[in-house]
Amino acid sequence: MGGAGAYLGRDRRLNAAKTSALRRAPDGRTGGRFVWYSASMVLTFRTAMLSEGEEVGRVIRAAFTPYVRALGREFPAEGSAGYAEGWERFVAELERGDVYVALDGERIVGAVRTKPQEKDLYIQQIAVDPARQGTGVGSWLLQRIDEVARGRGLGGLSLETAEMAVANIRLYQRHGFEIVSRGPPDHGLDPHTRVYMVKSF
Repeated sequence: MGGAGAYLGRDRRLNAAKTSALRRAPDGRTGGRFVWYSASMVLTFRTAMLSEGEEVGRVIRAAFTPYVRALGREFPAEGSAGYAEGWERFVAELERGDVYVALDGERIVGAVRTKPQEKDLYIQQIAVDPARQGTGVGSWLLQRIDEVARGRGLGGLSLETAEMAVANIRLYQRHGFEIVSRGPPDHGLDPHTRVYMVKSF
């Protein structure tokens, strides 16, 4: 994994004056939808559907490409063994309900890949469509994932990102995350130091 911080871009907090309401729709199979209304857009948060896999993957890839290249790497090419393995893992996550999306109307503008752990919810990847970076979608997604973890009775959230992603680290810190360790990535695909961050409830 490239790290959660790869996908946020230059996020900033939403202007509270523009927010008119935050409502939770009735619970369903996915545990409920969260709908956020503002003067400029309506965002819906829910579990991603298997049929949305390609579009979710597109958003993640578009958001993640600059970060991957900054690490001196590239995505596996379509048709390669690495691409096939990654896609198979992603489909399994969709089937388990571990992937969430933010929609503006019918358009997917953000996505989060998660991994439930014994004591917390690990954020594998959080992505915002490049056209929507800097509009608060990343912060909004972090708030929704926080609610998912709390609703499951977990003790917190955790994630990993590159130490050089200073803006993203600051964003996570504003949302209550703390750096607990540093070290090389487990996958060994690049030499850049990662930071492991935790938010305890």
